[in-house]
Amino acid sequence: MLKKEARQRAIIDLIEKNDIATQEELCRLLQEQGYKATQATVSRDIRELALTKMPSDKNGIKYVRIANDRQVMEGKYSRVLRDGFVAMDKAQSILVLRTVSGMAMAVAAAIDAMQLEEVSGCIAGDDTVMLAVRDSDSTDGLMAKIRGIIGT
Repeated sequence: MLKKEARQRAIIDLIEKNDIATQEELCRLLQEQGYKATQATVSRDIRELALTKMPSDKNGIKYVRIANDRQVMEGKYSRVLRDGFVAMDKAQSILVLRTVSGMAMAVAAAIDAMQLEEVSGCIAGDDTVMLAVRDSDSTDGLMAKIRGIIGT
């Protein structure tokens, strides 16, 4: 097995067994297991493994892996959206979602994974997601769909 593959398997194992909130913490745990891992290496691994952050009972947030199995993941995407959602507002064909601090990337990834037909794309910050809606006539329908997903 290649070093990169072994390190990435170790990362998956670590995030499944521990609530890891930062790249630095993940880097330290990998080093404790004998892997030569810098923050830059861990950052690339996180991107390649499609890891994101979501709420944790222990540390506030933790890294998780969002898999590609659509049927299994649909409930998880909805949960990420529900857990991270605070409010939303529209500006013609832009929908702005406010999220719990640190959750915008996870919410944007969940929305992208849901492949909502009204959404052209998402841009996420720390606590805000901007959704480019295909046309201004679809914005209200998208808001209703999101309300349905989050249960409000």
